[in-house]
Order: sequence, then C-alpha cells, then structure tokens
Amino acid sequence: MSLTKSERTIIMSLWDKVSSQSEAIGTEALERLFYSFPQTKTYFPHFDLRPGSAQLRAHGAKVAAALDKAVKNIDNLAGALSKLSELHAYVLRVDPVNFKLLSHCLLVSLAVHLPADFTAETHIAWDKFLSQVSAILTEKYR
Repeated sequence: MSLTKSERTIIMSLWDKVSSQSEAIGTEALERLFYSFPQTKTYFPHFDLRPGSAQLRAHGAKVAAALDKAVKNIDNLAGALSKLSELHAYVLRVDPVNFKLLSHCLLVSLAVHLPADFTAETHIAWDKFLSQVSAILTEKYR
C-alpha cells in the first residue's frame, strides 16, 4: 500500500502548514491518547501526565520530530524510522497497538487544528501515511 504522488503531496503540504505548531499537536495527540486509552499510560510511570506538563510537552516534541523526519523522508520511511523502531521494540517494549492508537489521536489533532485543510482526501492520505509509519515502527517486533 504505497503512497501515490498525490498523497505524498497532500501529506507534505499539510505538514508545511502545521510544522510551526507541530509540538503542540504532538502534545495534544498524547493527551488524547492518555485520556481516551488510559492503558497507554503504563509506559510512562515516571511522567507527569497532566495536560500541558513539561514532560508531556517534551514527549510531544519527540513525537512531532519523528513525524517531521518521516514526512521529510517519505520515500524512505523504513530507513528514517529504523532506530526509533528498534528503540520501541527492544528497549521500551511498547505494545504495537499503541502506535495505531496514537495515529488515530494524531489524525484528530490535525483535523482540529486545520479544519479547512483536513478534507476527506487529506484524511485518507494521512491515515495511509500514519499506517505505514505504524507498520515500520512495529516491524522489529516480528
């Protein structure tokens, strides 16, 4: 399920519009994740998970940086995300389902921040892109 040229353009265009607020979107997506799927909090026992906490914002910035790297390396996602995949599989041992849950929360956050730009076509492209990112992040588990 590769991305079409049109889908790549849509993803990069939306990311250009959101990049100045990407850390806020990453943080908001994590807040949504922890609120909607409380079981995901188990991987962060040492974090202050209250909305807007410094630790949550810092991790939101990491999520945003990983997405930025993925968008900028859209033609080589596996190479760009290999180290992150290894970290989550071998060191952090995060349940692979969490990547799909976070992807859903990212889609909602993007839609909230860019409602005029988040068309059905954009939603489909981003859903497909985040599915690929999730698949790459979980491939080391196999």
